[in-house]
Amino acid sequence: MGKKQHQQDKLYLTTTEWKNIYGGHKDTTETRLTRAKFKRLPFTHCALSMLPFEDPVCTQEGVIFDLTHIIPYLKKYGINPVTGKKLDPKSLIHLKFGKDDKGGFRCPVTFRQFTPNSHIVTIRQTGNVYSMEAVQELNLKRNHLKDLLNDEPFQRKDIIPLQDPGDLDKFNLEKFYHIQYDLKTKAEIAAEKKAMEDPKFFLRRMNNETRETLAQLDRDYKAPEKSADEDLTADEINAAHYSQGKVAAGFTSTVMEPITRQKAAVLDADVVKYSRVKKNGYVRMVTNFGSL
Repeated sequence: MGKKQHQQDKLYLTTTEWKNIYGGHKDTTETRLTRAKFKRLPFTHCALSMLPFEDPVCTQEGVIFDLTHIIPYLKKYGINPVTGKKLDPKSLIHLKFGKDDKGGFRCPVTFRQFTPNSHIVTIRQTGNVYSMEAVQELNLKRNHLKDLLNDEPFQRKDIIPLQDPGDLDKFNLEKFYHIQYDLKTKAEIAAEKKAMEDPKFFLRRMNNETRETLAQLDRDYKAPEKSADEDLTADEINAAHYSQGKVAAGFTSTVMEPITRQKAAVLDADVVKYSRVKKNGYVRMVTNFGSL
C-alpha cells in the first residue's frame, strides 16, 4: 500500500466535484433539449407496442418488433413504424434468444446475460442472437464465418446489430415515426389502457414455478369476508385518540389487505359508558335478613 493513497481525499468539495457530481454544472440550452428529447426503449421491448416481446422479429436494420403487433400494422399501413419506409413482412427475421434458468436473455456461447450495455448481434440466415464479443472472437478473428450453433455459413454483411452501446439513437422513442405522427387510433389506445389494468399484463416472461403458482392462486384464492367489526365507524363519542393500525399492518404484511386511509379506533362500549360517569353510585341489596 502506497503512502500517498489518500492524498486526493480532501475535506472539502473541489470545483470538479461540484460541477460534475453535486449539481453545480449548468447545462447549455442545446444540451438540455437533447437530453429531454432522448427516451430510450429497452432492447427487450417491441418498438411498436413498447411492451416486452413474446415472439421477436427484427428488420434488416436490427429494429426489434413483436410478431403479433407488427403483422397487423404492416397489413394496415405497409411501412416501418420506426423509420416510415416501406417494409415487406417477408423480410422480417425471426430472432432466437438464448435464456437462462430465470428467463433472462443471454448469449448461448459465452452464457453472459444481456444488459442494456451489451453489444448484441444476430445472424441474418439463422436469427440466432449472440454477443458481439463471441462473434468477434470465434468468427471474425478466426475467419470462420459459420453460425456458432448450426454451422450455417454467412458473410460479414449478414451480421445485424440489435444493440450497439455506441449507437443508442436507434432506441430513441422520440424519433419513432409512429410516435411522431401518432398513427394509433383512439380505439387502439383505449384497448391498450384497458389491458394494462390487469396486473398480469406485464408478466410476459416467467418460469414454470411462477406460472403454476399463479394458476393455483386463481383456482384457490377467495376474497376475505369482512367481519362485523370492520363496519363500525367511530363518531365523536366513541372515537379513540389513536388509529386502528391497519395502514401499517397492510404495508408491512402481505397477509393483510392494503389500506391507504387512517381511521380512528372505536372504543369499547364499557369504556365509553364508565368515562361518562362523574358521580358515585349507591347500591342497595335486599336480602331475607333486611336491606344492606
